Amino acid sequence: MPPKTRKENCYRITIEDVNSEQDTGKTLQFEFQDREDLFKIVENLKQGSGLEESLATKVGVALRLLGPVMMANRKHALFVDFMPHFKAFMHNLKSTVKNAVKDK
Repeated sequence: MPPKTRKENCYRITIEDVNSEQDTGKTLQFEFQDREDLFKIVENLKQGSGLEESLATKVGVALRLLGPVMMANRKHALFVDFMPHFKAFMHNLKSTVKNAVKDK
């Protein structure tokens, strides 16, 4: 039996400056791969975090961008002091969402 490989989900993030009085057309765009289904995470946060939908979306995307970078670089000076707090936050968030979604 061949080894099980994880399917990576591929996403494209586009950020556009919509409030600029100048028509500079500034945008940021990048692609990233993630083992998690970002749409499912956002939906679960909308249902179980207690945040309003737009905030849940921002939190879900932000965590999936920051989390893997921090994990891959957890000994880097920028992240080493924050990691224990991030880990505790993630455990609390996952537990809160899981319990809320389960009860619905």
